[in-house]
Amino acid sequence: PKHVPRRTNPFVPQLNAKTGKWAPPKYSLRQQADLIKKARRTGMLDLLPPSAKTNKARERLAVAQAAQPVVKVQAITGETSSMPTTSRDAGWQRSVEWVGKVRERKVVGAEIGNRLYAGRKRMFKGHKWERLAKRAIRRNVLLRDMPKRIARYKQYYRRRRPNPLKPVGTPKNAKLPF
Repeated sequence: PKHVPRRTNPFVPQLNAKTGKWAPPKYSLRQQADLIKKARRTGMLDLLPPSAKTNKARERLAVAQAAQPVVKVQAITGETSSMPTTSRDAGWQRSVEWVGKVRERKVVGAEIGNRLYAGRKRMFKGHKWERLAKRAIRRNVLLRDMPKRIARYKQYYRRRRPNPLKPVGTPKNAKLPF
């Protein structure tokens, strides 16, 4: 077996052996996504180091290639080639051992397509009309039944109010304070 060069993976955080602190990845997730798009366009996706983004991109590419097999054909000779054409290209095709472990994150709700509200009790702020819809329903019910509520209120206090024409009734066994 030939010597395989070891390189630090620029897509994952690295632990500094001296300080014991973690250094962030050289390329942010947004930069990784841009690199993956460019590598996919040029057909060099397999040359990128492993990361959470490249693994997903490779899976999608593998599914797309399985669905529609693509054969590289040279336009002039009509031959198919899978080997690099020049010695300069051969350097890019060598395998590299990437140092650093890619940590896959489990995103709640990704399997059902609802990552934003998965595991939350209620939704975010939303529009004002969405928030006030429940209040509007309750208000309409209260206003619809308002004459009944007013009549019930008046009846209750009318029964409790003493009649000015009747004598004030004292309890039968009322004790005097002296």
